[in-house]
Amino acid sequence: MTVTPKRKVLELMGYAIQAGAFANVKNAVRLTINLRQRGLDSTYFKASDGLYKVRFGNYSSKEAAAKTAISLKSRGVIEEYYIIIPDEYAAAKQKQLGSDYLRDSLVRTAHDFIGVPYLWGGTSLEKGFDCSGLTMTVYRLNGLNLPRNSVKQYETGLPVENIQDLKKGDLVFFAMKAQNIVSHVGVYIGEGNFIHASSQGKAIRIDSLSTSCYLKEYMGGRTYLEFEQDS
Repeated sequence: MTVTPKRKVLELMGYAIQAGAFANVKNAVRLTINLRQRGLDSTYFKASDGLYKVRFGNYSSKEAAAKTAISLKSRGVIEEYYIIIPDEYAAAKQKQLGSDYLRDSLVRTAHDFIGVPYLWGGTSLEKGFDCSGLTMTVYRLNGLNLPRNSVKQYETGLPVENIQDLKKGDLVFFAMKAQNIVSHVGVYIGEGNFIHASSQGKAIRIDSLSTSCYLKEYMGGRTYLEFEQDS
C-alpha cells in the first residue's frame, strides 16, 4: 500500500462576521459593496432560510471580529451581526467526518447559488458574481481560504488532469480559445457537471463538461483537500 503524504493546500478560515438578512439580493450586494469599499473582504450568499446574508473578515480571534462588528454597528453600517467561529465550518469537521462530508458540503453550497443573478459588485450592482468570486465564496463558506483570482486558484490547487478522476468539490478550469491562460472556473458537482457563473447578465447555473465549448477549453481540475490514501 502506498500512502501519499497528507498536507493542506489551503489555510482554514478563522473567525468571520455575518450580517444582514435580505429578501432582495440587491440589498445584500449593496452591503457587500459598502463593506468592500471600507477595505473589508466581503461576500454574500443565499442561506438555507432563503434570505441573502453577507459574510466578511478572517480574524484570528473572536475578540478581534467582535471589535470590528461593534464598530461597524455603532456607525450604522450593519445592524445585527453574528460571529462565525472556525469550528462551525465544514472544513473543521473533515477530520472527524471525512473528506466526503466536506466535498458534499461544497456541492450543497454551490447548489444554493443556482439561479442567483450574476451580481458580484466590484463597483456596481450590474457587475457581479464572476466565476472566481463564486468559487471563492463556496470555499470560504465551508472554511477554506481560497484565493480570489482564478489564476491563483489554479496555481494553488493540486492537479487533477483527467476528467474521470475529478471528485465533487474540485474546481474545473478553462482557457479562452487558443490562449493557454485561465479565464474561467467552476465547481465540479459530479457526473460530469459543474456549477459556475457563466457570464454577465445570466444566473449561476449547471453545465456539462462534455459540452463542446467547455470540453474544447478545458485546462484541467484542481483539488484543495488533504491527499487521500491510495492502495
